[in-house]
Amino acid sequence: MAPYLDYDALRAQAIGTGSDEAVTVNTRALIDKVLARYSGEWTTLRELIQNAADASAKKVTIRLETSPSSTVAAPQGADPSKRIRHVLLHHTLKSSIIENDGVPFGVADWARLKKIAEGNPDETKIGAFGVGFYSVFADCEEPFVSSGKEALAFYWKGDALFTKRLQLPDSQNSNTTFVLPMRNATSPVPQLLSLCQFLASSLTFVGLDSIDLWLDEWKILDLKKVTAPSFDLEIPTSIDGKTSEGLMKVTKVTKEAAQIHARWLKVVEWKRSFIGSTEPSAKEAHSTPSLRTFFSRIAPGVTNSNAEKAAREERAQQDAISDNLMGEATATLFLHVNRASIRTIVSQRFNSELERATKKPPPKTTTVSLLTASYDEHVASASSTSDTTRTTADIFTSVVPTRGRIFIGFPTNQTTGLQAHISTPSVIPTVERESIDLNNRFIRTWNVELLRAAGIVARLSWQSEMSTLKDKLLRSTEAGSNTGLTTEQVSQVIPEALFLHTTFAFNESTPISEVGTLVEEAFWTCGKQMAIDILSSQGVLPSSRVRCLSEDLGFVQGIPVVPKPLIQTSLIKRLKDYGVITDVTILDIKSELGSRPLDARQLQKFLPWVAQKWRINEIDNAMIRSLLEMTVFNYTERSGIEKVLFLGQITNFVNPSKIPPDMPIPQTTMPFKYSQPIARIDLEALGWEDLNIVPWLKWLVEQTDGKGELPPTYDITQSASFARTLLPILSKQWDGLSQSSKATVTELMTPRTTIPTKLGMRRPGESYFSSVKLFDDLPVVVGLQSVKDKMLAAFGVRKTVDIGVVLDRLVAFSDSDKQVGDDKAGHWNHVDLIKYLASVQQDIPSNDIKRLKSTPICPAESSSSTGTSPERYLVSGLFEPEDNLRRLDFPILQWPGPLRMSSAEGKLLTLLGLRSAPTYLELIDIMASAAASGDVGRRDRALGYLLNQYQLKGYSSFDTTTVVTPYLPIQGSEKRLQIPQRCFLNERNAILGFDILRRDLHPHASKFGVQVNPPITECIDRLIKNPPPTHRNAREVFTYFASRVTELDNSSVIRIGETAIVPLAKTKHNEKADLSDDVRYLAPKDCFLGDGDKYADIFDYVDFGQDAGVFLLKCGSKHEPNVQELAAKVIREPARVYTSLETPKYLDLLRSFASAWPTLKKNKALAKDMKAAPFLLGNRELVSKNTRRPSTLSEKSRFDSSSNYADADEDEDDAIVRTAELECARKITVVNDTITYAQFREHILAAPMEEVLEEFYLSLGSPELGDLLEQQHTIGDRLNDQSMIPTLQRRIVERTRLYLYDQPRETVSHDAKWIEKNLSLAFVQSISLSRSLKGTNIRRYQPKSAMLSCEKRGGFLLNLTPEYDFFEVAQALIGLLIKRPKPQQIMMLEMLLGTGIHKLKAKGYNVERILRQKAIEASVAEEQRRRQVEQEQEELRSQEAAQKEAEMQNAGDGQRNPLPGGFPESPDSKSPIPIDTPMPQLERPIRNARGFFSKISKTLGIEDRAKLGSQDSNNRGVNNSADDAPPPYSQQDIAKRPHTPAPQPETVTQQHQLKQNLLNIIQASRPHNSRALVSTPAVTHVKETQSYCDSRPAADMVYISETSTSPPVRIYLAKDVFSPPYNISPAQFLASNAHAVNAFAGILLECADLFKLTRRAVHVYYDTHGTTIAFNLRQSLFFNYRYFENLHLEKVQQRDKSEALVYWAVCMMHELAHNVVEDHSSDHSYYTESLVIQFLPAIAAKITELGSGVLPSVPLSSGPSAGPSGSGLLVDVD
Repeated sequence: MAPYLDYDALRAQAIGTGSDEAVTVNTRALIDKVLARYSGEWTTLRELIQNAADASAKKVTIRLETSPSSTVAAPQGADPSKRIRHVLLHHTLKSSIIENDGVPFGVADWARLKKIAEGNPDETKIGAFGVGFYSVFADCEEPFVSSGKEALAFYWKGDALFTKRLQLPDSQNSNTTFVLPMRNATSPVPQLLSLCQFLASSLTFVGLDSIDLWLDEWKILDLKKVTAPSFDLEIPTSIDGKTSEGLMKVTKVTKEAAQIHARWLKVVEWKRSFIGSTEPSAKEAHSTPSLRTFFSRIAPGVTNSNAEKAAREERAQQDAISDNLMGEATATLFLHVNRASIRTIVSQRFNSELERATKKPPPKTTTVSLLTASYDEHVASASSTSDTTRTTADIFTSVVPTRGRIFIGFPTNQTTGLQAHISTPSVIPTVERESIDLNNRFIRTWNVELLRAAGIVARLSWQSEMSTLKDKLLRSTEAGSNTGLTTEQVSQVIPEALFLHTTFAFNESTPISEVGTLVEEAFWTCGKQMAIDILSSQGVLPSSRVRCLSEDLGFVQGIPVVPKPLIQTSLIKRLKDYGVITDVTILDIKSELGSRPLDARQLQKFLPWVAQKWRINEIDNAMIRSLLEMTVFNYTERSGIEKVLFLGQITNFVNPSKIPPDMPIPQTTMPFKYSQPIARIDLEALGWEDLNIVPWLKWLVEQTDGKGELPPTYDITQSASFARTLLPILSKQWDGLSQSSKATVTELMTPRTTIPTKLGMRRPGESYFSSVKLFDDLPVVVGLQSVKDKMLAAFGVRKTVDIGVVLDRLVAFSDSDKQVGDDKAGHWNHVDLIKYLASVQQDIPSNDIKRLKSTPICPAESSSSTGTSPERYLVSGLFEPEDNLRRLDFPILQWPGPLRMSSAEGKLLTLLGLRSAPTYLELIDIMASAAASGDVGRRDRALGYLLNQYQLKGYSSFDTTTVVTPYLPIQGSEKRLQIPQRCFLNERNAILGFDILRRDLHPHASKFGVQVNPPITECIDRLIKNPPPTHRNAREVFTYFASRVTELDNSSVIRIGETAIVPLAKTKHNEKADLSDDVRYLAPKDCFLGDGDKYADIFDYVDFGQDAGVFLLKCGSKHEPNVQELAAKVIREPARVYTSLETPKYLDLLRSFASAWPTLKKNKALAKDMKAAPFLLGNRELVSKNTRRPSTLSEKSRFDSSSNYADADEDEDDAIVRTAELECARKITVVNDTITYAQFREHILAAPMEEVLEEFYLSLGSPELGDLLEQQHTIGDRLNDQSMIPTLQRRIVERTRLYLYDQPRETVSHDAKWIEKNLSLAFVQSISLSRSLKGTNIRRYQPKSAMLSCEKRGGFLLNLTPEYDFFEVAQALIGLLIKRPKPQQIMMLEMLLGTGIHKLKAKGYNVERILRQKAIEASVAEEQRRRQVEQEQEELRSQEAAQKEAEMQNAGDGQRNPLPGGFPESPDSKSPIPIDTPMPQLERPIRNARGFFSKISKTLGIEDRAKLGSQDSNNRGVNNSADDAPPPYSQQDIAKRPHTPAPQPETVTQQHQLKQNLLNIIQASRPHNSRALVSTPAVTHVKETQSYCDSRPAADMVYISETSTSPPVRIYLAKDVFSPPYNISPAQFLASNAHAVNAFAGILLECADLFKLTRRAVHVYYDTHGTTIAFNLRQSLFFNYRYFENLHLEKVQQRDKSEALVYWAVCMMHELAHNVVEDHSSDHSYYTESLVIQFLPAIAAKITELGSGVLPSVPLSSGPSAGPSGSGLLVDVD
């Protein structure tokens, strides 16, 4: 480890003893770097004008002096327009003079002028950085400054800047003047309009009054600013002037009006770009074509008619201006400025930090100004312009706040988000003053608070504008005749309000959106409420009182709503988003309805609106009722009486089909006159119903006897005429009424005198139909001919004489007969009466039937000789004459002869209540009383009658559970009786003390309602109350419950399971004991069934037989305890359980816990106890003092490779004493490093070395041994010889790939690619490792041969000693590969690292398959590329077919003329070249191959290939062998080509045909698979062009290897490399150039991908001399590595491969053209250029994608057999 250095002491020593040396500054470079931050167009003027404002100047004069042109003469004559035109076009800017009348420079000012970065210390001034003045050096080399009586000149000496002072005479002007001679003598005169716009904006907020601009002797611009007296704005108490962080507070706001007058010459508006062709500008005269202009020419153009029209109009306007450049134009701009005084409140710390950052303290007070234009001033500004509005807008384009900006004296690039400028001189900008600094912590806080203050000022400005608008409306109201505000008055101010809404609309600010957000946030949050004043239909009101009207509400006019033109404004939308303004709510409507009554027109709008809202679910029924309750309606009756109708009381409307409209209606019904125009569906939606007969009749009845407001003529009980009108209406509706309605009508009509009779108004029951003629004095109905009889009958109008009358008369007649002893006296007995009534039964009223039922009219049979009892009974108190009933002593109806119940008399008697049988309870009472009195016979008769008549008399429907009188005999006792619910059939129930029904009645148990068993809950209660006392009794009881186990529900099972009911003998062997004193009870869930051989000494086991066991198992007993119970037992009594089970069984128990841990840990309480309880078994090994420890590394490795120490020496094993201990998890250590454990075993309580138990121990919180260790390693210095590192590193990567091939993916931490990228190796002198246990002084030392460490730059470093051991290498690496490595995995990796590739293959490893995996991946990629090419070909064939079809349709139009602007020399591509046919020899017109596209090659840095050929033999490699012979290049072959036919007018090659040809050209390329490449030089003279010579150099090369790219690229080497003077073997070449060749192959493959070229067609070769860069051999492409090495290797190694990519892409396009054209003819040039056009965008996109050109690391593959050099390339020179 390197020694620690005390750097503080070293620094103190250097300060104390070192020599002083000054830090030098390159002034010119410093100024240039500072100026680089100033990117604005008028930076120099901005800084100088700001300096003038800081000096309290009122006027600034700017003079631009020009120099005449040396090439263009000045125009003759005195026409100023021509002169100034000439100056603008041909003069150059000589110097700029800026003069102001401010306070002259003082001593401090002159001193600061010569210092950089020493800003103005005055906190009230804007300057802060001290670099503003130095912006003059952007265009000026040596500025000159005069101020007061002094002057200062700047000049350079080398890169150092110097000054000289001068005292001026008293007569000299005291103004401050800056003279700036231009550095560049060719600088044109600046654009005047842009300059004027800048000066106009400069006058806005600075303290200047005027600015003049001169160009030579002409005054171009005159700007003057005039301000009106200001007045204070009131700060409402509802607005808090303090910012959110409390640093600033708005104390005062003043408002002032400002005017900026501008006068300028028309030359300002003239654009020099609109000049004639006869007088070009200097700039255009020297322009040269560029690559961009070329591409713009070849790109298809788009004609825009609108743009052309605008251009023509612009040119016409410019022509008019050009005729009068010296004309004058004026304009006046009116502005409002709201200026706020801000008091700052900062802490001392904040003050210090801000002063440190800005070199000045924050001001105590500052200002924030908001510049806006009100509506009136906007109109005034537009009307005061003397020239076109467009020009005025151009002059004041940056002043008019259409896009508000932040002003820091001058406008910045930062917008405000408002149509208002914000100026605050105390805001701290960035150095270039183009935006606000929001980066530094304290500067950001300061600037943020200033922006919040600006938001408060904006809120106050809005409030002021609204107050002005409110006053205007008030004055308008006072001037009018109306008492209130009218709609017309509001409409007059809407345009002004709309203008204000636009001005204060918050949009996103740019470039920093946070600026606008902060201003807006303060705008809304500075008020105590979010509401602001806005214009509404009722005037200016707080927005909380204003609503948005989204629909027409013609029935409410008093709700203040937002006018429609303002609805869509941003401010209103924002208020709606914040919830300050809402749409008109129901509450608003309710309030309005409650304030005034509705008229008929409003009512007819209101009611359908409410119905519509209900239909679309916007209001519910409750809301409808609430609205109606608030609504009052005024109307006038026919009589002219005005009435008030409360809609909340309305429940009905009149249906004329039911009730005539002229009939009287109640107050709760809407008059038909007003409900008639409203649709029925709308009326029903209001919750109203049509007025039905029943409620209407009720109301009429309530109005009788003078109780209501109706006159007597409408009294139904008094007026016979009204009754004759009403009853037909009821009769008409009668059939449509429901039964309940009919009953209600009947109930209303029956008790009242509602029937007109000949004797007057009578009740229905007192009236008779006209058909009743029994007596003449009866009240018969009259005048109701159209009334239905059935309705009158329902009312009670009688068709028979009253039964009372009949009875009275008949009884009286009968009594009189008895008194006189007439024979006819018996005619009127009860039998005759029943027969008479049966004959008129259908007409007997119900009341008469009731009277008959309640009158005792029939006698009963008597047991006396007379046969008839003198007492009379109610018919319902007698029974039918039947013998079974007589035997039971029931009262029987006295009837002569048999009584048939189906006869008319029988039916009448049944109707009157004659009984056919006694009730169930009556029979029970008879049985109970008979049993009590000992009358067993009567009890049995009653019981027999019940059983015999059970179904016939309906006793089966009786609910026997209601019986409370005991009447059933039970088993074993004749005297005892029981109710059905307390006796049962199952005799086994007796064991629990239940009564059993007498055995002979068991077949009839269902008739009595007797159950087989009692409820199981009751049985459970008895079991719990009296548990079985003996083992025998428990067997019986539990067996009984087993028979009913299916009836037990979960709650019952839980209840039984938790109750102690299981008897257990107190001594172990007295299970048959019957004494309760010797028995204890257990809950079923706490006992286990069986013998319990395994856990009998731990848990309680019982055995009551198999049947009883079923019940106990149901209640929670188990045969064996589960794992959770075992765990709970173990953690409670670990020592007892361990003693009982002993070590082997206890380990089995722990293993079961480990397997069940996922389930156990769900019980959080149990898991917590397991983590804390001392129940885990640990081993401690005590080593004898004479035990030998492993001493050597190999011995230790063998010792550590086994987890059970089986391979240790026997002597050492015998000397180790192992002890087992029970401890909690945190005190037991999991051994994850057996080597370390062997060193510290006597100090460690170790967990059993089983994987399952180790995982379990870790889950419970046991630490791993590695966590208890403190390790320190010492690594020696690196060795000088690191030559073996590459070989070893490749071996590690290769073996890692083999090792991880079959590993499960989830266990792998990193793959071989990651290891290759992140692992580096180094040989060191020595490595030692020191380990110690934490918290102890025990330490062990060990030498190591391999150690892994982390590198600072990332990744890992494997340190090795020269005598490294592969086991320790594997031990160091295994942690990077496997997540939780095991010792056997370390040994596996050791074997792979230490075994050769052939031995591994002999051992069965499929080495070739694994190493060929990348080749398979490459073939898959090639297949995908081929499919993509086929898809493109198919698309091109479709385009070709469409083109041919179009040509055939146009065949009759004759031969086409060539298109203008086409390429006449392009090949006539009538059909694309098929990819599967031999390359045709294309016939081409001869032209110079050095076309325009050769310039592109120059531009991209690539010279044309023909130029290289003219210097030496060209680049065509030829093979002389028979198999690999190149295409024929002989003169005879050229002569055999077909002659070109006579020239004909050519057609332009179709785009799809050209693309198809290019695609076929590329696809014609193929790989060169021969191992040799031999050719002889050949020269083909091209007779068409004398300047060409196709030269193919001799080539004699051999294949040596291939790269590791995907797919691999074949490498060829010239054979002369092997010979003197080079003597380089293939192995040496590969060892020296492996990575470089790989990089070259990667560049070529990227180029191939751009062209969709098969990668296998690319080859690399190397020769020692010649100019051949690349060549094409039978469509196989070869590229020279030597050129790459010399031209591009250095940059590629620096991770910049852009230039190499462009160079070799063009080379590849050149060689691809040789696939179709063999020689360097014009055809070849054409196809080369076509390829460039086609793929240049792809190349540009690739370069853009590369960015900085980072080169990925591409290693070389070692192939099937690595050579001894370890180069990574296949060496095969055979």
